[in-house]
Amino acid sequence: MGLKVVAFLGSPRKRGNTEILLEAALSGIREKAGEIFLFRLGELNIPPCRNCGGCARTGRCAFRDDDMQGIYEAIRAADRVVLASPIYFFSVSAQTKSMIDRCQAFWSEKYLLKRPIPPGPAGRKGLILLVGAYKRDVSGLRCAETCVTSFFHSINISEHRTVGVLGPDALGSMRDYPDRLAEAVEAGRRLADL
Repeated sequence: MGLKVVAFLGSPRKRGNTEILLEAALSGIREKAGEIFLFRLGELNIPPCRNCGGCARTGRCAFRDDDMQGIYEAIRAADRVVLASPIYFFSVSAQTKSMIDRCQAFWSEKYLLKRPIPPGPAGRKGLILLVGAYKRDVSGLRCAETCVTSFFHSINISEHRTVGVLGPDALGSMRDYPDRLAEAVEAGRRLADL
């Protein structure tokens, strides 16, 4: 049985530090897992949640003319979910947050309508990857992690690991943290374990 892995890259900066960390984790996953579906959130049309209340009645987002439809399908089918984001103002990037907010439909389906996504035979596990330049305070890391953990709970992922790296700022400077890249590779391997 091949695991279905969905990965979200929340950085708008191409080939940036968040993408470097994500690629390290995905290399570990590729050693053991099957399909990996990567969504580059900065390249997708994902308008923010309108708080219209439609999903509270149906468990489905009322807005259907955008790129979230493929994301909804991928999340439902996933055995493993990886979310990678830079830390901006003590939270995830706007691109990441817009996708998370649009998953209010999953929250409604799970908590209001009592229909959580089934765990499937391989269970559902997650990996959070966060990169922030401000290294003197871990508060931003904790705040961003809390946001993603809430998202994971809504899509019925109760077990996850976090790799957070504080310090990289200049484009590509994530490569100056080989120990943290190795940690991401190992986290990817562990995520792919059954």
